[in-house]
Amino acid sequence: MDELLKKILNAAGVSGYESQIARIMHSEFKRACGNAESDAFGNVIARAGKGKKRIMLAAHMDEVGFLIKHINKDGFLNFIKIGGIDDRVLIGQRLLVKAKSGDIMGIIGVKPPHLLKEEEKKAVVKYSEMFIDIGAGSLEAAQKMVAVADVAIFEPNAGVLEGRLCYGKAVDDRVGCYCLIKIMERLKKVNAEVFAVATAQEEVGLKGARTSSFKIAPDFAIAIDTTSAGDYPGIKETESSLKLGKGASITVIEAGGRGLIVNEKTKELFVRVAEKHKIKYQMDVLEGGMTDGAIINMNREGIPTGVLSVPARYVHSPTAVFSMDDVEAVISLAVKSVEELAR
Repeated sequence: MDELLKKILNAAGVSGYESQIARIMHSEFKRACGNAESDAFGNVIARAGKGKKRIMLAAHMDEVGFLIKHINKDGFLNFIKIGGIDDRVLIGQRLLVKAKSGDIMGIIGVKPPHLLKEEEKKAVVKYSEMFIDIGAGSLEAAQKMVAVADVAIFEPNAGVLEGRLCYGKAVDDRVGCYCLIKIMERLKKVNAEVFAVATAQEEVGLKGARTSSFKIAPDFAIAIDTTSAGDYPGIKETESSLKLGKGASITVIEAGGRGLIVNEKTKELFVRVAEKHKIKYQMDVLEGGMTDGAIINMNREGIPTGVLSVPARYVHSPTAVFSMDDVEAVISLAVKSVEELAR
C-alpha cells in the first residue's frame, strides 16, 4: 500500500476534531499545488490551473467516531457516537482516546452473554449500554488519563488484504482525500481554476461543503467519496450491484432524491469521458446516504454537481475494504472530466 494512503487512513479526524488529518492535507496540497489554506470552518483548500471556469473538487476528511461523555466511579467511560455507526459493530472493538496526555488505548465492553437472561440475549445491545475500558480501576486514575469531551477513534489499521484489495480505518472518506491529492498532481496545467477542498464535518450534516462552496462559487463541482459495494453475503443485487474492482461509481441519485439528483448532462459527461478513455465505471442508484455533492448542488443559485465514488465494503466500521483499481479509475475519470469541462 502507498505510504501516503496509509498515513491518511490512519490519521485521526472525528467530525469537528479534524486537526491531525487537516495538517496532512494542508502539507500534501502545498506539495502538489504549491499552495494551501485553511478557512474559518476548518476546510483545507488548494488551487491549480488558470482559466475563466471555476471547478470545485471536494472530499471530506472527517471520520465517524466517539466523544467521552462521562467517567464513572470505577474508571469506565461512557460515550456518544459522532456520525452514523451501527451499534452491532462496536462490542469488543479497540479504540484510541485522543487525550491531552497522548493516545490512550480503550476497549468497548458490555455485559457478557454468560450473565444475560434469555430475554436479554434476543435484544440488540445499544451503545448506551456499552462502556470503554481503559484499565484505570478508579475515577481518580481515569481522570489522570482522559477527560470528559476527549474524542476517540477506531484503532488505526491499514494494509493489503489480497492483490489489489486493501483495507483500513476511515476509508470513508480518506480514500477520497487521497484521490483528491492525486487528481491535483495531474491538473497543474489545466485551462480552468480548479479548487480542491478537504471538507470538515461531512458525517454530521455536510457542513464544510456548504461553507466552502459558498466561498468558492464554482461553475461546476465534483464530490469524491465512497459508496456501499454489494458484492458480499447478505446484500441483494437489488440493494447494491456495485462490485470491487469493476470501476468508478457514477452516482445518479442519493437518498431516493432527498439528496443530490445528478442532472442528465453531468451524468452523460462522466459516461462519455469514461467510455472515450476506456475507464471502467459503474452506475450508482442510492436509496440511502448523501455526499457533499447534495449540499454543494443547492448552494447559491445552484451549482451543477456530480459524484464519483470508490465502492467499499463495511463502511462506518472499524475496517473497510476497497480496490486500488477503483481508486485509480476515480482519479482518472475525475482528471479527464475536469479537462473536458475546461475545454
